[in-house]
Amino acid sequence: MKMVTAVIKPFKLDEVREALSALGVQGITVTEVKGFGRQKGHTELYRGAEYVVDFLPKVKVETAVGDDVAERVVEAIETAARTGKIGDGKIFIADLEQVIRIRTGETGAGAL
Repeated sequence: MKMVTAVIKPFKLDEVREALSALGVQGITVTEVKGFGRQKGHTELYRGAEYVVDFLPKVKVETAVGDDVAERVVEAIETAARTGKIGDGKIFIADLEQVIRIRTGETGAGAL
């Protein structure tokens, strides 16, 4: 089992969700986050004053999937979230040792 975490641009969320649904991914967790990478924020002009925006709004999408579908999930997120411009985001893949469904007590892949 894998935990796939993607940090993407907010306006790409619907496309990513649709791509994951098409693969049969049953559950995702979405969190609004702020951060920066290589782009290091940017400057904006507001009422004649220039100020630096250090942290840019992003969306973190997390999903737990089986090993057999993990690679396709990563490819789907990559394709759906890509704009070709700086700040498209990152995808992180981590091994899951155990998953437990609280309601039924199921464990492992059955709990996904």
